Amino acid sequence: MAFTYFFRDMVTFNAVAEFAFPVMSSKREHKIWDAGCANGSEPYTLAMILRESMGQFAFRNVKILGTDLNGRFAEVIEAGEYSDEETKRIPKDIFDTYFAPSVKPGSFVLDASIRRSVTFKQHDLTSLEPVGSGFGLIVCKNVLLHISPAERVEVLKMFHNSLCDGGFLAVEQTQKMPDQALPLFRPVSPAAPVFQKI
Repeated sequence: MAFTYFFRDMVTFNAVAEFAFPVMSSKREHKIWDAGCANGSEPYTLAMILRESMGQFAFRNVKILGTDLNGRFAEVIEAGEYSDEETKRIPKDIFDTYFAPSVKPGSFVLDASIRRSVTFKQHDLTSLEPVGSGFGLIVCKNVLLHISPAERVEVLKMFHNSLCDGGFLAVEQTQKMPDQALPLFRPVSPAAPVFQKI
């Protein structure tokens, strides 16, 4: 799905920063999977928040894999170039730090240090084929509500298997953890759908 924008659903991202980041910071490498990343605004938002939180040195160990069913997003994400309309919700201090005017009028290019932290792969979640393992955080928003309840449970099981021990999962605010998946995760935030692997 392409309905997304920079710094969307900051309640969830703030909960990720509060509960997941301190645990992840103890690891040597920080592996994150953003499933259903659309045009890249979500994984890049996460990258900027992490860069601000961790500092330049630790951020070099952050590896974010963005996946989406739509392979056409690959070029957009790689270029890191977004229009004024797409970037207008970014806090001014963050925007001024990480974006520069593009040669294309009305567009801005994301800083290379942020772009290098995110790679893209075309992937269908309903294939139930994991894109990797040992992730400290998986973010999946605006996707699960578009698949059947049975598929949702199977995807959540795949996420569970793809997380490292004690890894975290963040989903859409409107999503309730299915009963069949409750034994796999424990909620960590009273304000946002952020869960830790059991």
